[in-house]
Amino acid sequence: YLIEAKNIFIDKKSNPICDVPIAKNGSRANDKGFLLFNENEVEDFIKKEPNSKKMFKRVIGAFEFINNVKRYALWLEEIEPNILKSMPHVLDRISKVKEVRNFNPQLFETIRRPKHSFLFIPQMSSANRFYLPIGFIDKSVIPLDPHFFIDNATLFHFGILTSTMHNAWIRVISGKLKSDIRYSNSIVYNNYPFPENPTDKQKQNIETCAQKVLDTRAKYTNSSLADLYDPLTMPPDLVKAHNELDKAVDAAYRSQPFTSEAKRMEFLFELYEKYTAGLFAVEGKKKKVKK
Repeated sequence: YLIEAKNIFIDKKSNPICDVPIAKNGSRANDKGFLLFNENEVEDFIKKEPNSKKMFKRVIGAFEFINNVKRYALWLEEIEPNILKSMPHVLDRISKVKEVRNFNPQLFETIRRPKHSFLFIPQMSSANRFYLPIGFIDKSVIPLDPHFFIDNATLFHFGILTSTMHNAWIRVISGKLKSDIRYSNSIVYNNYPFPENPTDKQKQNIETCAQKVLDTRAKYTNSSLADLYDPLTMPPDLVKAHNELDKAVDAAYRSQPFTSEAKRMEFLFELYEKYTAGLFAVEGKKKKVKK
């Protein structure tokens, strides 16, 4: 749709324009699947190689996170060579990875692990969902590339990023794969204008409402995020919790309510321009915003 605003060039940025934690890409396996296992495969492998039981770590990508599916990696970091040599089935997996790449075939190609509990952001999500499903994950779980994690994120960050304001930004700024949303840290997150000067009371209100969203989700222990955020099956109390969070987030941006998504984007683009004034010449168009 068309938005009344100046022509603004949204370019990739290596760091956020606001004072917020960095969103990093997860770990990249590049292993043709030889280091990755589902639950049944883990059980079968341990039967053949009992000493490998402690070598498996849980990993998570968009599919696993949204659909509540467990996936594991054979994680051989800091395993001594003599131990590896005593495990023929592990060596077989390593040798198959070596056919793909020579460098450190016993490890993921790129290792990026959080040091704390982290906020997970899937790269891909259905455009039918009004909210991009994001959530907190324990640091023992390894996030996978090309998805993103924010180490040691707070309820405030979660509240802003799961709000209607941020999701309006996502729908306009993010890339698309067919009709699906394709999130990006360098374009979507790093360019997103967080509230300018929220008061302590506003922050607390956002955090309280954000926790309410998480608590409401937790009530539905047998439902995945795919179930909870399907527009046809989203529980009324979760809708209510998100509505309350949206009001709290909107109030941190301005006192007047937003009457449409277009009005939200007009406001966000004005704030973006204010934050980035002087960083670059604002010319050209990557996302058309017509006045």
